Amino acid sequence: MNPLENSIAFGAPGIEPRWTSSAKEGVGTAYHTSCRVWFTLSHGIVNEIYYPHVDQPNTRDFQFLVTDGETFCHEEKRDLTHAIDYPERDCLFYRLTNSEPRGRYRVVKHIFADPHQSVLLVHTKVEVLDESLRGKLRLYALLAPHITGYGAGNSCWCSEVAGIKLIRAQRENVHLIMACSTGFSRRSVGYVGFSDGWQDLMHNFKMDWQFRTAENGNIALTGEVDLPATHEFTVAVAFGRSYQSTTAKLFQSLADPFESHRQAYVRQWQRAVVNPKFDFSADTSDGGGMYRLSRCVLLAHEDKVFQGALVASMSIPWGETKGDNDLGGYHLVWTRDLVQSATALLATGQTGTPLRALIWLAAIQRPDGSFPQNSWIDGSAYWSGLQLDQVAAPILLAWRLHRQDALGLFNPRVMMVRAAAHLILQGPITSQDRWEENAGYSPSTLATVIAALVCAADWAKEFGLAGVADFVFAYTDWLAAHLEDWTVTTQGELVEGFPRHYIRINPTDPNAPDAHADPNTTMIQLANGGGLHPGRNVVGGDFLHLVRFGIRGANDPLIRDSIEVIDRVVKHDLPQGPGWRRYNHDGYGQKDDGSAYDGTGVGRCWPILTGERGHYELAAGRDPKPFIAAMENFANQGGMITEQLWDGPDLPDANMKRGCPTGAAMPLCWSHAEYISLVRSRHDGVCLHRVEPAFQRYVLHPTESNYEIWSLRHPLRRVSRGKILRIILAAQATVVWSTDDGAQTNLVDTIHESRLNLWFADFPTADWPAASVLTFTFFWKRDQRWEGRDWQVSVLSEQLS
Repeated sequence: MNPLENSIAFGAPGIEPRWTSSAKEGVGTAYHTSCRVWFTLSHGIVNEIYYPHVDQPNTRDFQFLVTDGETFCHEEKRDLTHAIDYPERDCLFYRLTNSEPRGRYRVVKHIFADPHQSVLLVHTKVEVLDESLRGKLRLYALLAPHITGYGAGNSCWCSEVAGIKLIRAQRENVHLIMACSTGFSRRSVGYVGFSDGWQDLMHNFKMDWQFRTAENGNIALTGEVDLPATHEFTVAVAFGRSYQSTTAKLFQSLADPFESHRQAYVRQWQRAVVNPKFDFSADTSDGGGMYRLSRCVLLAHEDKVFQGALVASMSIPWGETKGDNDLGGYHLVWTRDLVQSATALLATGQTGTPLRALIWLAAIQRPDGSFPQNSWIDGSAYWSGLQLDQVAAPILLAWRLHRQDALGLFNPRVMMVRAAAHLILQGPITSQDRWEENAGYSPSTLATVIAALVCAADWAKEFGLAGVADFVFAYTDWLAAHLEDWTVTTQGELVEGFPRHYIRINPTDPNAPDAHADPNTTMIQLANGGGLHPGRNVVGGDFLHLVRFGIRGANDPLIRDSIEVIDRVVKHDLPQGPGWRRYNHDGYGQKDDGSAYDGTGVGRCWPILTGERGHYELAAGRDPKPFIAAMENFANQGGMITEQLWDGPDLPDANMKRGCPTGAAMPLCWSHAEYISLVRSRHDGVCLHRVEPAFQRYVLHPTESNYEIWSLRHPLRRVSRGKILRIILAAQATVVWSTDDGAQTNLVDTIHESRLNLWFADFPTADWPAASVLTFTFFWKRDQRWEGRDWQVSVLSEQLS
């Protein structure tokens, strides 16, 4: 079949599109904001190219097919052996060396972005080592567009401008154009699985098809490189909002030699190098290489238009199984991950991105003080869950920037007070824990909330707002006083001799929360096919946040006993170092046979949990360097740290090796941020995340709580006599109450805490007879209406436990 050059490709619309592996070995972009492309690398090739934002992938992959035209056609990612290295220090500039297994030739590619244009540059040299192949090798550039994040609905054409042969693709208002510095001798476009260049070349090792049009489908572009005598050339992939502007960028980029682009690209990144004051190489096990690289990885995940928005990862977990119906991947912003990244960058002395991140968060905060579960970089919410740790995290970031005098002229007060009020009204139960799976009393969420509110109160006190500080401290003291009541079982059955320990989460219905949920008896339905289990027998390391933030001491016997339990239940000794799973019965991860997670699976070890354990070890007075080394060893050849590690026996057929990355997200910014934080913590001798006012208040000089807090979200049914019962509301009301079954009715107007815009009323129970029952309702002042129901709170003579 040898169609005419003006023909239309057959096989529309192509096979169902899929994304590519999440196992990235590198990520990159130019440091300058005028370049708005990002790229990822794996298996020796380019995968996603993002444009014009870091949350919008436009390609599935871009590689070379290599053939002698007679006996073989090799696909770079599948048939060659791959090596990746960094030719320049402190720079996301890559050299990929892909070698034919028999040593007959190799393809050496330098991959980077134009320093000032939205153009990806792949400077390539083919080294022919077998004389019998000299003059025979042909290289074909093969690119699969997935423009604006979709594999379907793309269109592509062969075209020419100024005598230069181009291959272009388009979807909506995004244009992609590929060209070669030495030109393409043949070009074709086609539908994947039918008329694409891979199908053509694998048939007889020759390029027979030269289709010029393939519209509205899953498509691929193919161009035969016109190899010069030097075997050296540059392929450029440009992006723009029109055909003309994209062509101009492409030509402008190719007008300058590779070397001048390389020097400018490297120079940009090296201007952002770590200040010697923040070079903690001595606290690493690899001379600081991973520390510096991790910093670059985090910086690369910031958008250049919506500055301050850092996505969680330029990857799609198990992407090879995902199609157009799964748009998000991990190239979304999670407030939790963003604050982890910003805090780590702050630890390296970089203040610009953390401040921009805080301002971006303030801009997307909802009027009620909450933040989206995750969002696109323009602030549009994607998922709809509510996680209290993500409401608390921006307060922590603001406080840290304030402590370093790095806020500039930005005042985060409104953002902080709205977030604090939301936490007080909605706590202590979170609708989702940090793993986004269960509602209830979560040790890690409670630790984050307490730490954030202590920061807010401490800041209020610093500015002379004693009333606000006292109000917030009363709430945090109450939370801290009940941590064990809510999150500790006394009847644990996992490890003999250790019945009392923290549990992963004490579940309760987020729509009708039980204010007295018993961690000994609650049942938890785990996500991802994890099954139904007694809450007391599901454990993880989330309680370590209590030590991390300075709310419980590292040597607290309950903390130590809980560590003994998790080490026996979810710890795995891997060749690179110790690893921990999130919790037992976790179903989010690679299946036991090595196949991809598809809604069910087996939760594997997470490098971040090794880092969190290292922080604990430091707090306990031990050297965390073995945990730093383990995280370095968990990284792949390109230095990327994954979300999850394979902790089963080696499965060569499934490409699963113990202690190495699975198909989960890689790189995960959270993993790199945790590593940086641990390095900085070791240097300082104290956990970077410890909130000193909380440590003073709850560990060094424990503060008792004088209050019991009632809210519509958390309606207590009983309190200890002697405590002040504080009712907190979102609006002004008159509380109508009685302690004698209505024989004598009392009225009290709520007091306005104006800074937080909350209303409260206090009831000193010490003045009431033993075994009193408080019955009350509300008359809402603004709406001039009665609540229409009564609540009762029993006053117990003994202390609540």
